Amino acid sequence: MTKKVVKQVVGIDVAQKELVVTMGRKLDDFSIELFGYKVFKNSDSGILSLVEWVKKISDNEISVGYVMEATGVYHQKFAYYLSENDYEVSIVLPNKISNYMRTLETKTITDKSCSQAIAQFGLERKLDTWCKPNNVYKELQQLTRERDQIVQERSIVKNQIHAENSEAEPNLKSLDRMTSRVKFLNSQEKEIKEDIAAIVKGNLDLQQTINRITTIPGVGALTAVIVLAETNGFELIRNKSQLASYAGLDVKEKQSGTSVKGKPRISKKGNRNLRKSMHLPALTAVKWDDNFREIYARLISKHGIKMKALVAIQRKVLELIYVLFKNKTIYDKEYITKNSVQTQMV
Repeated sequence: MTKKVVKQVVGIDVAQKELVVTMGRKLDDFSIELFGYKVFKNSDSGILSLVEWVKKISDNEISVGYVMEATGVYHQKFAYYLSENDYEVSIVLPNKISNYMRTLETKTITDKSCSQAIAQFGLERKLDTWCKPNNVYKELQQLTRERDQIVQERSIVKNQIHAENSEAEPNLKSLDRMTSRVKFLNSQEKEIKEDIAAIVKGNLDLQQTINRITTIPGVGALTAVIVLAETNGFELIRNKSQLASYAGLDVKEKQSGTSVKGKPRISKKGNRNLRKSMHLPALTAVKWDDNFREIYARLISKHGIKMKALVAIQRKVLELIYVLFKNKTIYDKEYITKNSVQTQMV
């Protein structure tokens, strides 16, 4: 008796230059077959070739779902193409695939094995269909990341100025050039901030969202914009734990019996820009808000490690931003005392 195909999925491991693809199907007896594998260029022509290849080897009577990880910016061109041409596409947070792969008997991690795991994950799970990001969040992400690069470059130049001034005989021409560069970078940052302000001013919903988020102590308008831009308005986030994992603020701990016990650490396997944006707000919240200060002091008294306690505050601030966004409410000073605090951090 011939088995019937009930579901088809293309699992794509996305890299900067390549799309590593595995085609899989689920049959009516719930068995899963991975039957196609190929590598395409991550370019316009490569995407077209990939879609044509899928059409040739798939069952045309059953819809095909395309599943990929959210890998920085490299997956975006392909995802946009699929969405704009009415293909079923799902984008999964990287930590979900990583956790899923641990359950498989995969001893070697390669691009091929990753694409196979993504295809199998898509066949086993019911995934949400991805939609194109809000253009506002996309533009804000580009601007905030550009600003971050400028801030980093300016910091390097200022350190060079400090080093040159410490010389026995500083080179005055070098100092003039470096000082001019700092002024130029300052002007560029000012332009970017003006562009961001113009976008926010032109979007009433975004304004209201930022106003609610900035009621949290230490969270300014720029931080709110960065968080919304990096999460695309929390599009792929379903709960606080998932958000912490996406930012790389989740805890990773290795423990086995009594002989193996590693120190708990944050994974850092997440969105670096999002994680970085929480540093200064956490410091400010600890300084000016009684609730955060109390949590920070309690954590310090427990393990004596300031950075560990500060990371816990970073996570709490990020979770609060998510709660205010979802509930469309403002910061309640009694919120933290009403809810249990996760104290087991790095």
